[in-house]
Amino acid sequence: MNDEEQQPEHGPLAGFTVGVTAARRADELGALLQRRGASVLHAPALRIVPLADDSELLAATKEIIDEVPDVVVATTAIGFRGWVEAADGWGLGEQLLGRLRGVRLLARGPKVKGAIRAAGLTEEWSPSSESLAEVLDRLLEEGVDGDRIAVQLHGEPLPGFVESLRAAGAEVLQVPVYRWMPPEDLGPLDRLLDAAVTRGLDAVTFTSAPAAASLLARAADRGLLDELLPVLAHDVLAACVGPVTALPLQAHGVETVQPERFRLGPLVQLLCQELPARARSLPVAGHQVEIRGHAVLVDGGLKPVPPAGMALLRALSRRPGWVVSRADLLRVLPGAGRDEHAVETAMARLRTALGAPKLIQTVVKRGYRLALDPAADAKYADA
Repeated sequence: MNDEEQQPEHGPLAGFTVGVTAARRADELGALLQRRGASVLHAPALRIVPLADDSELLAATKEIIDEVPDVVVATTAIGFRGWVEAADGWGLGEQLLGRLRGVRLLARGPKVKGAIRAAGLTEEWSPSSESLAEVLDRLLEEGVDGDRIAVQLHGEPLPGFVESLRAAGAEVLQVPVYRWMPPEDLGPLDRLLDAAVTRGLDAVTFTSAPAAASLLARAADRGLLDELLPVLAHDVLAACVGPVTALPLQAHGVETVQPERFRLGPLVQLLCQELPARARSLPVAGHQVEIRGHAVLVDGGLKPVPPAGMALLRALSRRPGWVVSRADLLRVLPGAGRDEHAVETAMARLRTALGAPKLIQTVVKRGYRLALDPAADAKYADA
């Protein structure tokens, strides 16, 4: 049996902690991440106003029934289905569908197209790009002066889209199929923010622009925004499902990563590439050591490490091969106080967790160092 066969199996996200801010489909996203080995911290940044309780949707539905628009733009499958279901609940379902059969119905993408057809309707057109910008371009090219256009919103206003249509002469009716509100319980979101600013997360995922905006707003309310932004810029990866979702973060100077296809699966696959690539890998005492968020890979084998041990290991890895004093290590040790014996205790536990005591050398009366392989010394000498 070779070495690869002897190594325990683990997912590409093993040893990483990922924050999930989604309210909708959070269980699905969490399961995808956990299946690939991640630890997940779920903190919904929003809640969705139930459709049947939304008086604005009822008013817009009645307006469409009373005065049929020329064009209806459907932007999300869940929103379109929810609209029809809510209308059914109000006893207006058949009337709404009857009106929609007589209008030009545009679908933003294939999922929306499927929802339209499931309702017994047929869309006139749908872009292959799934881009609302392409829908807007088509409408403006055809000319909308004097047209009445109903736009199904997808959780937040679409000011650029709506304003462009109005500037071109259209009358626009916005249909707020579901609305985002702050979560009723802010505890989980506060815990996620605390984990982020203390670098207890490796990544945080966003599946809607309102969720990103809500997280930033809550950080500002708590006086944490100035701490959070540099962390998101350098230490905690901000992963967004698409470019629209990323806008609130980018407005604050936070660079994000986004998959080519705006779906949960590709988002998770992107994390599977990005997070291991950000982990530090070093040749130490004849072993290959990869330092992840809350675990270490030693020759490919996953070694969970307590937070205190990870703090020590990161401090040693910043200058691999160099001696780090007990006093310096004490400063990075969470809650250690002033007793340097706490460093010795945490170091003993770290060595046990790594399963290879020789990875970290004790330098008498000076401190500790990673036992960097001699061939790597020159590479890291000036680190």
